[in-house]
Amino acid sequence: MLKLSKIPFKEVLVEINNQDNRAELLLLSPSILVPCLEHAGCKVWDTLAIGEYLNEVAPEIKLLPSDTKKRAHCRSICGEMHSGFSALRASLPMNLKTQFTSFKVWSKAQLDIDRILVIWRECLTAYKGPYLFGKTPTLADAMFAPVVTRFLTYNVPLDAQSQKYCALIMAMPEMKEWVMGALQEPDDIEELDVEY
Repeated sequence: MLKLSKIPFKEVLVEINNQDNRAELLLLSPSILVPCLEHAGCKVWDTLAIGEYLNEVAPEIKLLPSDTKKRAHCRSICGEMHSGFSALRASLPMNLKTQFTSFKVWSKAQLDIDRILVIWRECLTAYKGPYLFGKTPTLADAMFAPVVTRFLTYNVPLDAQSQKYCALIMAMPEMKEWVMGALQEPDDIEELDVEY
């Protein structure tokens, strides 16, 4: 979202496995959750709140659509992504360092996948793509970017329209940079490499 907003920023990385870093996280984010954005004396620590804030300080970028109905739709699917799809998150954890050729998707996770694909198809059809809300990426595309990587990591079968959307997201310079950064992370989390 920050890269899309074009607002310059400095990323502060905190080693999560070190118990001493809890105090540092408290200083950086009151909720001890990440991400947390500090900008112009304002501290914002929830992903949706960060997106809304960025849209307010950089409205020309149109991270949220300018049309009221379209904006409400965008906010709704961002909210659904933010608070939903727990089965998908639990059974297909984020892992950019591997790719599975045959991964058994549990039925509850499949329901989440099906719902996401419905959202994508509806948006891409209604707003004529190539992004979820038209010709330029919005907060919705940023919110669903981690799902795109999960679908690719776990080789989730996708319809042609969704495959095209995933390829578009992965080709974005911001995504390429994010993936390269993740691939350079030294920590391997062994449980993410286990097939269920």
